[in-house]
Amino acid sequence: MKKTNALLAFILGCTFLVTSCNKKKDGENVSDNTEVHDHDDAQIPLDTTQFAAFFQKHPDFKQFEGEVSKLYSKHHHYIWHDKGGLIEFADVVHNRVNQLDNEGLEIKVPYKEELNEVFDNPKSKPDTNSELLISSMYFYYTKNVLEGLDKTKSQQTGWYLPRERVDYVAYLDTLMQDPKLIKRDESELFSQYYNLRKGLQKYREIEKKGGWGAIKLDEGVKSLKEGDSAAAIVQIRKRLVLEGYMKNDSGKSVYDSELKEGLKAYEQKHNREFDGKIGPAIVTEMNMPVAQLIKAISINMERCRWISPKMDKAPEVIAVNIPSYRLVYFKKGKPAFTSKVVVGKELNKTVVFSGNMSYLNFAPYWNIPTSILNKEIKPGIAKDPNYLAKHNMEWVGKRVRQKPGGQNSLGKVKFMFPNQNNIYLHDTPAKSLFNQDDRAFSHGCVRVEKARDLAIMITKEDGNWTEAKVDKAMNAGKESTYSLKKKIPVYIAYFTAWADENGNVAFFEDIYKRDERLAGLLYAAK
Repeated sequence: MKKTNALLAFILGCTFLVTSCNKKKDGENVSDNTEVHDHDDAQIPLDTTQFAAFFQKHPDFKQFEGEVSKLYSKHHHYIWHDKGGLIEFADVVHNRVNQLDNEGLEIKVPYKEELNEVFDNPKSKPDTNSELLISSMYFYYTKNVLEGLDKTKSQQTGWYLPRERVDYVAYLDTLMQDPKLIKRDESELFSQYYNLRKGLQKYREIEKKGGWGAIKLDEGVKSLKEGDSAAAIVQIRKRLVLEGYMKNDSGKSVYDSELKEGLKAYEQKHNREFDGKIGPAIVTEMNMPVAQLIKAISINMERCRWISPKMDKAPEVIAVNIPSYRLVYFKKGKPAFTSKVVVGKELNKTVVFSGNMSYLNFAPYWNIPTSILNKEIKPGIAKDPNYLAKHNMEWVGKRVRQKPGGQNSLGKVKFMFPNQNNIYLHDTPAKSLFNQDDRAFSHGCVRVEKARDLAIMITKEDGNWTEAKVDKAMNAGKESTYSLKKKIPVYIAYFTAWADENGNVAFFEDIYKRDERLAGLLYAAK
């Protein structure tokens, strides 16, 4: 990354709460306005021959041996100490490491007691062991908070979005050259990370206050509607107030208009239409323990570590979140267009990856994949010789394709971003599927409810097309292609928790059962 002061800003200002400053050994508070020693005249030579013995004694830090060696090959002297003792920036880093739980990381810091001893009872003269402990602590922090699981492990969870490799030695080197570059900034990680971190604090506070009780519909009651009375109403009301969907808890057991508005807000947050009834599905969802939601937030904070913050600054991005069944077209970081989508069913999971939309295909043919041909089309032909004609299909050599038209499974337009997964966005004639709350039905591609509107928006800005021109192309009955002058990045991601800038979190079903897999990798790796 190019920002010269980014790491310092991140560590000193943004990754933790303002109140997180630790106390120095002499009792003074460490603040974000800390004056770091200008120790060019106080450099102390470092004996690098002791490195091997240090990492042999501290095997949990051995993964950072290469980075530590690279760091001191540039400096050849103590970094965290000068002749006045520990520099104040060392206290700040130590303080951050002691509060990793604020970053959704419930992990045990290696050699924590030994690290604390370095700061609680500093020696009059620095020693190599203390210096290397702090450097290792720094790399431990950047590895866990900024980088997260390595690429091979994130791919084990089905995540194939591109990840950037950051040189944290260069970060620290820049920091030490100009330690006065201190400002608050929240740009080192994808912005959703910071929203989820606010949500993490919110739900931990709810947990401290006792959370919410279990909700149970009375025996024989299938659902509750406005005007009904039930003990369950009291608990639902409390739950909605705790999460911020209602302002006041009247304690009433009657389903009144105030509760209805709170439930409507809850359903809207979760991208669902509220039918006015309280049924088993919403009760089951609301009975999730607070601890389970906290875990979901932490898991999705980890996913945020895998997304480049450059996405926030991209002029335009089309993003699909699989668990929320939503497509959002962002322009300059702000939502400009939203549509429901249908994603791949369990056996045909939609892949998490990215690409660049380069063209639109109007009135497309559907070239049926070999797997579908063998599993569905050929058996259909065997049962009914007129199967192809009935489905507007035809043989092309040894392949089968579906001709353009109203029956075409791709609808009247598809949005292409060439990729090895052969996944794209497309229209569909099966509009009724978008009325379902659970929309994992496709063979892996993403069906877009407002495909026409998306095509109009893209072609209008890219080529000054009119709605009439788009409609003509979509209904021509003949395939045509519109090549984009400017490619649009497309991200297909997987987030089961998503927060707004105020830390209000919406939770979505883990439709591909990936959260537990990630949790196992995450905590096993730490």
